[in-house]
Amino acid sequence: MEAWEIARYMKEHDRVAVWLGVEILEVRPGYARMAMVVREDMLNAAGICQGGVTFSLADFAFAVASNSHGRLALAVSAQIYYPAAARAGERLIAEAREVNLTEKTGIYEVSVRKEDGTLVAFFTGEVVRRGAFNPQALSPGQ
Repeated sequence: MEAWEIARYMKEHDRVAVWLGVEILEVRPGYARMAMVVREDMLNAAGICQGGVTFSLADFAFAVASNSHGRLALAVSAQIYYPAAARAGERLIAEAREVNLTEKTGIYEVSVRKEDGTLVAFFTGEVVRRGAFNPQALSPGQ
């Protein structure tokens, strides 16, 4: 499968990405850029974007970038930093880049920024790589 085809499949079948309203902007092997707009139902008690929402956007960009080679890639670790807050109505852009790729693993970094360039989150993650990305073999519970 091509990188865009994988990204489209993932966006349509990832229920969190659907709920977030993720827009795929660019995908190529080892790279993904996507966006979402922070909604009122994404705010925490302090009135700012819930960290889990920002993490989920970064995690989805990470998933698309790491699966873009056509091999099933599953996260084994992730870490995130939140240097700034996002508020309702702001558009966030997540950019995932491959840092290292081996036969068995991949390491990625994801920056989440506001449209003005303010860094909202910095995410790093590692995946374990399996066989070919095959949507027919994927089903709930696997």
